[in-house]
Amino acid sequence: MKSIFDKVSHRCSKIVTHQYSTSFSIAIKLLSTSIRQDIYNIYGFVRFADEIVDSFHDYDKAVLFTEFEENLDRAIARRISLNPILNGFQETVHKYSIPESEYKSFLKSMAQDLTVKKYAGQSDLDHYVYGSAEVVGLMCLRVFVKGDEARFRQLQSYAAKLGSAFQKVNFLRDLKEDYELRNRSYFPDIDFRNLDEQAKIKIIADIETDFEEGLAGISKLPSEARWGVYTAYLYYRKLVEKLKRTPLLQIRHERIRVPNYQKVGLLARSYISLHLRSI
Repeated sequence: MKSIFDKVSHRCSKIVTHQYSTSFSIAIKLLSTSIRQDIYNIYGFVRFADEIVDSFHDYDKAVLFTEFEENLDRAIARRISLNPILNGFQETVHKYSIPESEYKSFLKSMAQDLTVKKYAGQSDLDHYVYGSAEVVGLMCLRVFVKGDEARFRQLQSYAAKLGSAFQKVNFLRDLKEDYELRNRSYFPDIDFRNLDEQAKIKIIADIETDFEEGLAGISKLPSEARWGVYTAYLYYRKLVEKLKRTPLLQIRHERIRVPNYQKVGLLARSYISLHLRSI
């Protein structure tokens, strides 16, 4: 029965999330059970695409990526895929009418990571961030509002800003890996070898602007999604605080993390803030 295969697909998406991201796993567990699985399905899809371009160095990434996109197209058209991750994602796409433009924009940005090593200007970076992060926030928002188009339009700018902020934090945190392992530089006009504190301050100011705009939308989210999204927000804000305090030399030589005990503290803080309605 296909229902059994769908359950297997759901479990695969959940396993992928747990294996690749402790932080997002915690945040997703705080979502209502009515929407949790669909967010796992989205995360599994975006994680697999990202892994192709970032991690499979001993294989022909371009061929793998093309096959992945072709299999996605078939999964959407047929409403089934023997790739359990794509099978789960196509289910969510149809359930919430996620437009092709959103998941195709994501894949387009991921494909750029195969060829583009440095972004020459802010507009080029903005276009990349839209596809790689903002549309992920938009796809999740469609799940959060359960397909309510009017509510989606009301909240879409906030979701995009949060996605943008999360991505830029990752860029700053992963400077070493991106430059040394992948020969990539996302920030225009910034040379990794000559990165200074002023450049770091400028990057963080841009991130904090996105955070301020994104935060305004969290309190407007449906209750089923609010706790999980706010916890993810607090986690990334904590990362920004650590990056602010961390000398550039250290950022250039190691990946900055939030320890598990601090994640537990953020969980408690988000719960208290939401129940006291302080956001």
